[in-house]
Parts: sequence; C-alpha cells; structure tokens
Amino acid sequence: MVIFIFIGWFYLDFIIKEKNKLRDENYRSEALLMQKKADSLILAKQKSTVAIALSIANDKSLSNDLLENNISKNSYEDLISKLNEYTLYKNIWVQIFDKDLNSMYKSWDKTKGENKKEFRGDILKAVAMKKPLYSINSGMYDLSIRAIVPLFREDENIGAIEVVSHFNSISKEMQNFGIESVVVLEKEQNKYLKNPFTKMFIDKYYVANFDASDAIREYLRKDGIENYFNSSYKIKDNYIIATNELRDMDNRVIGYYIMFKDLDGVSNKNLDFFMIKWIAFSALGLLIFVAAVVNIIYIRNKKQKMYYKNIIDSSSNIVIVVDKNGIIDVNKKFFEYFYNYTTLEEFKKEHKSISDFFIKEDGYVCEDADGSDWIECLIKNPHKNQVKICYDSKEYYFSAGVSLISEQDGHYSAIFADITKEKIYQQELEYINVTDTLTKIGNRYYYNQQIKKEVANSNRYSYPLSLVIFDIDYFKKINDEHGHDVGDKILIEYAEFISSHLREGDVFCRIGGEEFIIILPHTNKENAYHIIDKMREKIEAYKEIVPVTMSFGVAEYIKDESSDLFFKRADEALYEAKNSGRNRVMVK
Repeated sequence: MVIFIFIGWFYLDFIIKEKNKLRDENYRSEALLMQKKADSLILAKQKSTVAIALSIANDKSLSNDLLENNISKNSYEDLISKLNEYTLYKNIWVQIFDKDLNSMYKSWDKTKGENKKEFRGDILKAVAMKKPLYSINSGMYDLSIRAIVPLFREDENIGAIEVVSHFNSISKEMQNFGIESVVVLEKEQNKYLKNPFTKMFIDKYYVANFDASDAIREYLRKDGIENYFNSSYKIKDNYIIATNELRDMDNRVIGYYIMFKDLDGVSNKNLDFFMIKWIAFSALGLLIFVAAVVNIIYIRNKKQKMYYKNIIDSSSNIVIVVDKNGIIDVNKKFFEYFYNYTTLEEFKKEHKSISDFFIKEDGYVCEDADGSDWIECLIKNPHKNQVKICYDSKEYYFSAGVSLISEQDGHYSAIFADITKEKIYQQELEYINVTDTLTKIGNRYYYNQQIKKEVANSNRYSYPLSLVIFDIDYFKKINDEHGHDVGDKILIEYAEFISSHLREGDVFCRIGGEEFIIILPHTNKENAYHIIDKMREKIEAYKEIVPVTMSFGVAEYIKDESSDLFFKRADEALYEAKNSGRNRVMVK
C-alpha cells in the first residue's frame, strides 16, 4: 500500500512539474507571438507609409511646383484629411525638400526654408541610392515611422518627399489582440526632441503613442521602466510583458515597444490537452497494470496463453508482448499496420521483431542503440520514446512505452501510440516557418538560423566563409511595365535557376522583395567572386520571361566578427555594385 502511495505521489509530482513546464513554454510562445505581431504591424505600416509617399511623388505637378518654388501651404491638406477619415492613418505628416535639402513644405508646421542637410543623412542616402527608404526615427516632434522618396527629373535629383506616420494605429490594432502598448523613446534621443507631439513622459522617457493607458504608464514608472528594456519577457502581476527594440536606419536602438497582455487572455488549450493526455496515459497505465495482473493469474492458474487478449485488442494502440528473444503476442491493431500478415506466426516466419522496421534516424529509437536493444533503450530512457517505422513504403511515427509484466519470465508489454498526423503537422509547420512562400527557398528567419550556425563553425574550425547579397536590377521598372504577376514569376523562375547552379551545402534565401542572399561555406572572397561572377553571366544569358541582370555584393567573414557586421559589409558591397552601374560583382 505504501508503495502505491509513493508511486501516486511521485506520479502526481511529475504531472505538476510537467504542467508548470508546459505553462511556462506557453507563456514564452505567447510573448514571442506578441513580439512578432508588433514587428509585423510596424513593417506593414512602414511599407504603407512608403506607398503613400510614392503616390504623392508620382504626382506630375509636384516636380514643376518644386522647381518653381510654388508649393502651396495647403497643398496636401485634402489628402491628409481623407487619410484621417477613411483609413487607420491619423496624423500623417508630409514634408517636401528641394535638391539642397531646404524644407519647402511641412503639413504640420507652416514654416519653410530650413536647411536640413547637416541633420538628414537618411535623405542623402535615399538620393544616393535612388530608391525609397523607410525607417524608425526620432526628431524634434516625435518617435515616428518615416518614408523618404527621392525625386528625379531626367536622372537629376530635384528634391525629396518625406511622409511621417505614428505608432498610434499600431497600438490600437494590438488592442484587438488584448495587448496594451507603450512606445517610448530612448532617453539619449531627448536632445533632439524640442516639441513633443504627445506631451507624455514616464520619468524622462518620452511616450510616443497617445493611447498608452494611465495605469500601464504608472505601473512602469513605479517598477522602473528601464527594467523592461530587453528582448526577453517577464511574467509579473498577472501580465505577460514583452519588449521589442526599435532601431533606426543605422541599426541603433532609439526606442522600445513595450507590450502588456493579461494572463487571463492567454489561451491554455495545450494545457487542457496536456491534462487529457496524462489522464489517458494514466488510464493506459492502469490498463497495462490490469493486464499484468490478469497475466499472472492466468499463468498461475491455467498456464494459458491468452493472458489479457480481450483487453489489449480493444486498445486503439499497437500492443505487443515481448521478451529478449522476440514477440510473444500482439493485439488486433498490430495487423492494421502490418496488413500483409493475418497471424503472428506468419509475421514471425519472416521477422524476429517489430524493430526490423525501425528507421535509424537521430531522435528516434533504433534496433540497437548505444549497445542496448530497443526494449532496454525505452526502459532506460522513457522520455526518448519516439519510434519511426517504415512498412510497405509507408512511414509511421509512434510514441512507444515498455513495461515489465513478468519479472520471472522476462516478459514486457510494448505500446505504440500512433502520432503520425501530429508529426507530419509539426514538420509542415517547421517547413512553413523557414520557407519563403513565393519562391520556396529559405526565408529571412531561415537565413538568421543558418548564418549563426555557419559563423560559429567558421570561428571554431577556422574555415573561410563568404556571404553574397544581391537583387534584381531595375525590378521596380519590371513591375511597373509588366505587372506584379510577371514580377512574381521572375522571382520564382530565377530563384529556381540560381538554386540549380549552387553547390550542396550552400544556403540560398530570399530576405525581402527582390533581395536574396547566399551563404558560401568553405569559400574565401576570391573564390566567391569567381563563383558569383559566373552566376551573374549565366543569369544575364538566361533571359527567361523577361531578360534581367543582377548586382552582387560579396564579403568574407572576419574571425569573431558579428553576423550583423558581416551582413552590413556584404550589403555595402551590393550598394557599391549598384552605384557602379549594376550587373556586376563587388567585394567588400
């Protein structure tokens, strides 16, 4: 009786610990989801702000007005009014600069003529690159999202247009998911803040969103807002609290997006499933115990072979009675999988054990692991219990468990619960998580995983590593002339073409728009240049759908360099390639 009490206490303690572990994982996943949601909404707003700036820049009369210094003070009031009325974009600001970066128009401030060349390196960069840029930035008025579109006439810069949007619509959208937000400016940026838009502060930290609640701001003030300036998460006072760093165009941290979600609003379906699962396992364990008791009674009384046949045949799992020499008995479920056999005798004529069908892969129990057979392996490592079986060209995944049912005879019951659907679903999720949906190559998340691994290996084993960043020349023009459908077909076609010419072990990803990246392990910059220059020539000669050329930037990894700096050097090389006439390879 004492033994059963001890086992029950141990089992209950185990379930409580596992439940707490699962709850913590649930909270971690929720915090990560909050951070990803904020990143997604910020990126969407950045791109929408660029779209607004591009639509204004495409106004043909703007160039003439700018050259003639004839921009009316009320030029864009109607557009801004309509954006306020019909979209989520409230308080959109518009500023127009001439080629010397004199402010010719500000929608929020009727002053004009101020020269910004000394302060606005971002506009100079957009003009130099001849393409729109967007970033999170701080200034005299606010921490905001900015989009800059350089204006050209006959390839000569005549000025630039800047559209500024704010974080208010993002924080309102987050409220739809039960998330309260506080967007704050890094304290060091206060020196630029002359006329704070919201006029809200937490200590010396400017708050950039109007709907930051009084209760949350007071909470951060009392608890010390700087305690929340990191990318991890906290569980405190019935909140999940997560933070995203806000970085400017130069990747400097200039602010923080702090999120609060009430724990009562977090889904606990997986915890409910966990309890159901362990109740089922308990019932299954009870069935095994009952089967063992029945087996002992039958052996002692009648020495019959049927043991607990009726019990295990009703199980939805494969149940096998085994000893060290092979299979003694199976239930009916066994033959639903091994359907070419009708009796155990037929099966045993060709196979000694079910382990003949085990697939040897990392993470799965195999026939002979670490010098032990599969039964001993499952007994010693009950938590490493997944089995992969291939029969008649079909693959199945099982969660397996082994229990001793007769110490005297060395008999064990092995139970295989089919988890194939769950495993396939997990694999599909893992594939989706690292794959670009359009081109079916790796995405930005997959690149971040792989570059960390390759940089670590390069540092450890001292082999060369090169990084290639490239994009399609004049891709916007292709989209404008042929449509986005053709643009998508070009991305798909050339991604497949480039993949077919890469080496095994090279990593190829799409990191945004028409921009791609290749990781070349065991390759110095000289060899990388030759490989990529040949690739460039093949691309130029390929001419499928629409003839295109590409510009490439190459960098070789420097030992102990950060992956961010490594990326930045390759990106700078791409920038040089594009500024040098495109359709070329530059090495940094």
